[in-house]
Amino acid sequence: MPGTAGAIAANDPRIREAATTLPVYGQLPFVPESAAGCDIITSDGRRILDLYGGHAVAALGYGHPRLTTAISEQSAKLLFQSNAVALEVRAQAAEKLVGIAPDALKRVFFVNSGAEANENALRMACIVTNRKKILAITQGFHGRTAAAGAVTWNSQKWYGFPSAPFDVEFIPRDDCDAATAMIGKDVAAVIVEPIQGVAGAYDLSHEFLTTLRKCTHNNGALFIADEVQSGIGRSGQYFAVQSHGISPDILTTAKALGGGVPCGAVLCTDDIAAHFGSGDLGTTFGGGPLAAAAIVAVIESIEADNLLQNVRQREAQIRKQCVKGPVQSIQGKGLLLGLVCDRPAGEVRDALLERDILTGTSGDPNTLRILAPLVLESHHVDQLADALHSIAPSIA
Repeated sequence: MPGTAGAIAANDPRIREAATTLPVYGQLPFVPESAAGCDIITSDGRRILDLYGGHAVAALGYGHPRLTTAISEQSAKLLFQSNAVALEVRAQAAEKLVGIAPDALKRVFFVNSGAEANENALRMACIVTNRKKILAITQGFHGRTAAAGAVTWNSQKWYGFPSAPFDVEFIPRDDCDAATAMIGKDVAAVIVEPIQGVAGAYDLSHEFLTTLRKCTHNNGALFIADEVQSGIGRSGQYFAVQSHGISPDILTTAKALGGGVPCGAVLCTDDIAAHFGSGDLGTTFGGGPLAAAAIVAVIESIEADNLLQNVRQREAQIRKQCVKGPVQSIQGKGLLLGLVCDRPAGEVRDALLERDILTGTSGDPNTLRILAPLVLESHHVDQLADALHSIAPSIA
């Protein structure tokens, strides 16, 4: 009946969202209804292998018993209290996070997102050094808020604010000579993603990262490691800087930190923490009990389920099996990988989605991103490899 079809269309969440929200997101042509493990079940009954993890958020996939139990029990016990009181679960989350971080990072400031973490890290750097210049890296992405957006490459396309809160210059990525020349006594901090996520999982060279660390140290500038996307086990280490033997002055993390519960954190050294006292930083929801319980559950699950080793094994398997069809090479680390394709990545993403596999594009038009849950299994990689094999390589 015509009326029935119209009623179904009118009840479609895509239509209802489009009528009531700002049209700022390009959305994919399916509606998730539930999820389990690494699979999304859609409203029309499809089962889609999720290799994108909600922008690298779903560290434990979906329905992980330790995480869901922790959230359920904490919400029933104490859903929220602010930082005006100390909480056992917040103390536990901070201890867990410091325990997996580079050794020099002994202090945590909890926030709600990656952009907020970077915003606070940059503010802290300006306060600690009393300097007005921040250096970032070409092709880097750090968020869409005022300070984080200012240090994001090409943000002038959408920035919107009348001016940046500090002077910003960009070091060409992997250019050690430029880094050495640009990092001087006027620089407050260098902010860098060890693996540039939005840029297509581009892993910066060991020589470049160690040059940044040496030059910031020698000039009294701070080294800020943005591990919002690469952190919490995604690189095969808890944090990507650990594979380079680098201990930053400040490290930011979010996304996978809560396994789906919004949260973020700024970690810093005791020396940096000594510059801040009551009222100098603040947040209403950061470090709330629900987020803290999720953080504890995620870290404990990574440890108990040996997920760092699993990430390294799945990376090796993807590198061995998935350079086929449209994929010409693979970059990145762990399960933050860029599949460099022989055609626009959007075409490959759409072809894989037709085969019930969800991946993501990137700032590099030919690089497809894999941000799979850390619980990814061997047969999932086989499924991806088979799907890529079925997509004919470009004739050109």
